[in-house]
Amino acid sequence: MKYKRLTIYVFAVFFLFSFQVYAHGVKGRVDYGGIVVTSKYDSGEPMSYAKVKILAPSAKLTFQSGRTDKNGRFCFFPDMSGDWKVVVDDEMGHRLEVPVSVNEAMKLKTDEQAGKSTGSSLSKYERALMGICIIFGISGVLFLWRGKKRAL
Repeated sequence: MKYKRLTIYVFAVFFLFSFQVYAHGVKGRVDYGGIVVTSKYDSGEPMSYAKVKILAPSAKLTFQSGRTDKNGRFCFFPDMSGDWKVVVDDEMGHRLEVPVSVNEAMKLKTDEQAGKSTGSSLSKYERALMGICIIFGISGVLFLWRGKKRAL
């Protein structure tokens, strides 16, 4: 009975801490050089949470859509040079269209790493194999310890 409780505690602690380490395979980085569009009313009040639509040059579909922040700002990273159009609409009759000219120096360079990666360098299968090995290793140590106790 005592060993079962110990085993449950060990596995509970193991699983509580393993979710933080072995969560989804995501990576993040910080990029610099985006274009920020700020929208305000004539009174100087920001157009907070207004709808935004970004139209790329010579594209039929919307490049990006979203909402401005509390201060009326919206940021996007263009991936080609040309004349872009940003449309901000507060859905109460106010609409702002801002043309944005993007040159080669302003476009997002996707082949360069602008920030440090925060993800793991192991693949999904390597992490799964490592997790299985840890489980078998802990189980082996516990069974060895339990077998030595019985032998005494």
